[in-house]
Amino acid sequence: MTAFAFEPASLPAGIGAWRHEVRAFAAAGVAGLGAERRANSWAVFDADFSRALGARGWIGLTWPRRYGGAERSALERYVLLEELLAAGAPVGAHWIADRQSGPALLRYGSEAQRERFLPAIARGECYFCIGMSEPGAGSDLAAVRTRAERCGDHWRLNGQKLWTTHAQRAHVMIALVRTGAESGKRHEGLSQFLVDLRSPGVTVRPIVDLAGEAHFNEVFFDDVVVPHEMLLGSEGQGWAQCTSELALERSGPERYLSSHALFVEFLRRARADSQAERIEVGRISAELWTLRQMSLSVAARLAAGEDPALEAAIVKDLGNAFEQSLPRRVQALLDEGESLEGDSALVRVLALLLQTAPSFSLRGGTREILRGIVARGLGLR
Repeated sequence: MTAFAFEPASLPAGIGAWRHEVRAFAAAGVAGLGAERRANSWAVFDADFSRALGARGWIGLTWPRRYGGAERSALERYVLLEELLAAGAPVGAHWIADRQSGPALLRYGSEAQRERFLPAIARGECYFCIGMSEPGAGSDLAAVRTRAERCGDHWRLNGQKLWTTHAQRAHVMIALVRTGAESGKRHEGLSQFLVDLRSPGVTVRPIVDLAGEAHFNEVFFDDVVVPHEMLLGSEGQGWAQCTSELALERSGPERYLSSHALFVEFLRRARADSQAERIEVGRISAELWTLRQMSLSVAARLAAGEDPALEAAIVKDLGNAFEQSLPRRVQALLDEGESLEGDSALVRVLALLLQTAPSFSLRGGTREILRGIVARGLGLR
């Protein structure tokens, strides 16, 4: 049986000055934004904000300077993220490239790939999306059917990806596709490619959600030509490369701060004479603090070069449960007869999150998949 552990993590000495610097920048960046615009902010696409962040050297913060990074610590980056998210800064444009595509390039990419993409990402000018899920292969990722066939010095790509966040605005997709012969071992024969989404044969169709937004997309590939030099890493190692990204995707502060704007508005209007509201504020604060400590523990282990995949899955599952429950908990405390069509900041954020929160447990791995990972890690299946 594999044990899991969340060892206490300490932030670097002197981190307070860095936190205040980021907080001041974030506050200026969200000035004038409506409360609902600051909700679930890591999904909000704002190219101007990303370029401003890049101009300060705050995208690719931990990367080598030769690729546009600042060579700062992973825990300094953690503080940067939690301050941006707590403020509701619109970081969606560069988020995926900064969080996992850039690190994947650093780990698996060729020198030519790194030099081409990483400095542009760090400037906030190049945006990536993740090409994993497909129709019939969402939670069961090993069932992907999109295929690339080698044709001399290039590959021809055919298939479809689904639930691809910001594909309609991204420049590049890291796509997991089949390159090997069909076999009974579904995790074999998979490779990753850097796909230029402006290539002929690529069609992107946005999916409009309940709130009228289009974050998710369908992406179709019809004989798309991908140069061989855009193979990421080694042919046939796509599964190992892809799954190595998931701890980065599943354990960050975005996994418990997606509903934070609602908690802030709830605190602003909470009534001191309401025992029920005081109790709920205490409960929410305790849960939020605990999740933050767990997430920070995973961040420290990642910074030490460890692979806390089990702990990352736990953080995402518990974090999603928390941020999905928060809108219902706040709604239960509204005055009787208070309408969700009201114009207060609290009501606007609540109405938005009641519609969008169900998706929180889909992105980055469904609850069922995460609990399967935990069960396997504990030797229970």
